[in-house]
Amino acid sequence: MATQRVLPQSKETLLQNYNKRLKDDIRSILDNFTEIIKTAKIEDETQVSRPTQAEQDHYEMHVRAANIVRAGESLMKLVSDLKQFLILNDFPSVNDAISLQNQQLRSLQEECDKKLTSLRDEIAVDLYELEEEYYSSRKF
Repeated sequence: MATQRVLPQSKETLLQNYNKRLKDDIRSILDNFTEIIKTAKIEDETQVSRPTQAEQDHYEMHVRAANIVRAGESLMKLVSDLKQFLILNDFPSVNDAISLQNQQLRSLQEECDKKLTSLRDEIAVDLYELEEEYYSSRKF
């Protein structure tokens, strides 16, 4: 069942958008993390004083950390959007689940019908025997 389904253009565009968002967010996380690591290196020769450079590096790290958090939140939103897309647009699996449930319920219905038919036949035989006994005992 590895058949590829053809998606309408809007769904295809939406999936491409999801893919682009994923790549952009991961690239943002990686780039910001790399820059934080680079900023953590201590440089010997700088044109600004060491405390000023430390404050600037501290501020840059905070900004880059905030960018990483923003990209992580965007990835979590992307996961939510993908789940919603799958739930709303995965009609074949929903149809398969409905068909399976219908099949199970039909087999249960047939089983109940057989048991009821068997019970009806047994009651009919017992009722016939009881009527026969009743009417034969009234003749005396």
